[in-house]
Amino acid sequence: MSEIHAENGPADSSKRTWLIASSCAGAVGGIAAAVPFVSSFLPSERAKAAGAAVEADISALKPGEKMTVEWRGKPVWIVRRTPEQLAALAKLDGQLADPNSTRKPDDQAPAYARNATRSIKPEYMIAVGICTHLGCSPSDKFQTGAQPSLPDDWQGGFLCPCHGSTFDLAGRVFKNKPAPDNLEVPPHMYLSDTKLLIGEDKKA
Repeated sequence: MSEIHAENGPADSSKRTWLIASSCAGAVGGIAAAVPFVSSFLPSERAKAAGAAVEADISALKPGEKMTVEWRGKPVWIVRRTPEQLAALAKLDGQLADPNSTRKPDDQAPAYARNATRSIKPEYMIAVGICTHLGCSPSDKFQTGAQPSLPDDWQGGFLCPCHGSTFDLAGRVFKNKPAPDNLEVPPHMYLSDTKLLIGEDKKA
């Protein structure tokens, strides 16, 4: 009996090895077949490029502060303006190239943001932080008064360091600057007092 076991042992071992190898190959094949199926549920590159709407929690944003969220690969600025900053906006119209966003209105802002503050709620500025000249990202210049590259009566806003374009705290471009248009106001809506949805405005 011991000899029979000795002869059959290697055969059984080879059979087990073959079965394991076959099972593994089948499992790998099954996984490979499942990958395209699972991939069909993932967002396409076109959908990613189109960009879904993004939520922004503004509950911690204090007056005078700015936060940035990404939408469609672009920075969207949310600034909570102080009462003083809002009051200063009305004094700037004569210095601005397009104070009422009438130049290319559909490209610059939705209808509900074509007002003195370019916003739904005056307290909050929402704008794409890309200069309309060559696509640079302007720097925050919220401090008022004389500063390098800024006028002595500066009321706060943004300075594009590349070519010197300046924007107020409503994203409106000043006259005689390289940037031709105001900063873009993206579609947006308030989901609550503390939550914004950037990229959709169904309830606006």
